[in-house]
Amino acid sequence: MLRSLRRSTALAGGCVAALGLGLVLAAGSPAAAAQTSVRTDTNGRYTAEEIHHFLEGFYGNHGPRPWEREHLVSDQLKEKAAENPGFDVLLCAQNTPRDIEVGEVTTAQSAGVGWATITTTWDGSPQTASFTAYVDLDGSKPMKLLDVYCGTDD
Repeated sequence: MLRSLRRSTALAGGCVAALGLGLVLAAGSPAAAAQTSVRTDTNGRYTAEEIHHFLEGFYGNHGPRPWEREHLVSDQLKEKAAENPGFDVLLCAQNTPRDIEVGEVTTAQSAGVGWATITTTWDGSPQTASFTAYVDLDGSKPMKLLDVYCGTDD
């Protein structure tokens, strides 16, 4: 009886482990990722959470890489960057920050944009700098950085 109980307990434990592994594998599949990666609102606009995730991925810890600069930036912003050699328009700076943090995202449905304050920290300085990054809310298009405002409202 005890041997039979141990065998059924081991079998049940193995089934639970296999089921758990199956769920983990399914959640990690491209189909599952596609379903959870874009959850636009009921009007087909990107949500504040999606924009925050996009900006964190775009800026990373030290700024956008060449791929992000080529594929995830609006044509208008690329032109603005080309007109300002020697200044990184996307970072509002001239060099690479030590760290970047994305603030809370605000969305303006009527304007069709979302934005967040991006805060940069620089080597050798305890001070930070901030700028505002804007993203289009239209969920029917791939998400892109529309514009960057380097000024302050002081």
